[in-house]
Amino acid sequence: MLSRRNLLALPFAPFVLRATDAFYLRGGDHVVFYGDSITDQRLYTTFVETFVVTRYPKMPVRFTHSGWGGDRVTGGGGGNLETRLQRDVFAHRPTVFTSMLGMNDGRYRAFDPAFFDEFLQGYNRLVSLVQARVPECRITLIRPSTYDDITRPPMFEGGYNAVLVRYGDALAKLAQERQCGIADLNGLLAKTLQGANAENATLAQRFLPDRVHPQPSGHLVMAQSLLDAWRAPSLVSRTVLDTNPRNVIVTENTNVTDLAVEDAVTWNQLDWALPMPVDPKDPALALAQKHSGFTARLNQHLLTVHGLAAGDWSLSIDRQPIARLGAAQLREGVNLADYETPMAKQARRVHDLTLKRTRIKNARWRELQVPLENEALDASAATMSQLDALALELERAQRLAAQPVEHVFKLEKAS
Repeated sequence: MLSRRNLLALPFAPFVLRATDAFYLRGGDHVVFYGDSITDQRLYTTFVETFVVTRYPKMPVRFTHSGWGGDRVTGGGGGNLETRLQRDVFAHRPTVFTSMLGMNDGRYRAFDPAFFDEFLQGYNRLVSLVQARVPECRITLIRPSTYDDITRPPMFEGGYNAVLVRYGDALAKLAQERQCGIADLNGLLAKTLQGANAENATLAQRFLPDRVHPQPSGHLVMAQSLLDAWRAPSLVSRTVLDTNPRNVIVTENTNVTDLAVEDAVTWNQLDWALPMPVDPKDPALALAQKHSGFTARLNQHLLTVHGLAAGDWSLSIDRQPIARLGAAQLREGVNLADYETPMAKQARRVHDLTLKRTRIKNARWRELQVPLENEALDASAATMSQLDALALELERAQRLAAQPVEHVFKLEKAS
């Protein structure tokens, strides 16, 4: 068992990925998310951050969220492109940089060649500046996210999202030319909207209520797309048990001990990762997961038990009732990510700390650093230093909260 002192040191400890692990991020990375108001919402970005912390609790990766509402490739309210990059990207010494722009560059109107050329030239300059200043930084360019022409009629023939898709196609070509990665945060969300709209049009409109800025349901799908581009693993853990004869058949990303088969089946299980926390009370999130395939793609927390007598069995974890499951269902395998488990509660605690940390960092940046940067106030510098320390403490708490915890599982015949 790691001591609290060692756990607090985890963000700075070395970590070696398994040779078979193809995930894009590495131990020691610092990811900077750059973009406009959709990145500034800090929703798809915080979903990605929490996924990484919960799926790789011993891999130190840091995250900075640098979106600014209204930005185009030339910059915006936070300054021009050079100012934004110097202050909000380069100062953080990123090893991974993502950029999502384009929603504002198309001006919310039919395709205009002049705006399109400005977008491409501006993005080419953006990439050049990043590659020149931090040449070892891995860049992921992100296609402009979805404009909702699906649950509401388009504003003009063809719709604005078709313009954004065209921008995204050109961005993919630029990424190939400049040896950058590319992620599509438009296609899957548009497809998910179509499926959700066919099932429940009212609920589907909640994905992007103003047609531009997604709510958590839309951002979860966008996070799925970015994690997909980064080859994120689907598996949380996999356990396969046999009660007759008593045997642990398979364990992946977990350790199972003390399997006992008597009147009940009990065992201890220590998973090396946590499931992705998703609010079970949000119907829009549930609809988004259903039509995006999020659970199958990224949230496989699997349990299979062979040899049980026919009928229903009650599963509890740490004496907490989880589900009533049939023997046939357990033999086929269940996904614990679909249930309210102690592991899900632990993951939600991690996400809560993710949100608190990013709010502190955002307040430090947007309420102090930028507005007061020309004032040279000693108290301002001291306050920002204190906020940096608080954010670091929250980061350590976030990492500590994600560490593996052993749980006691029990299956007994349901009455």
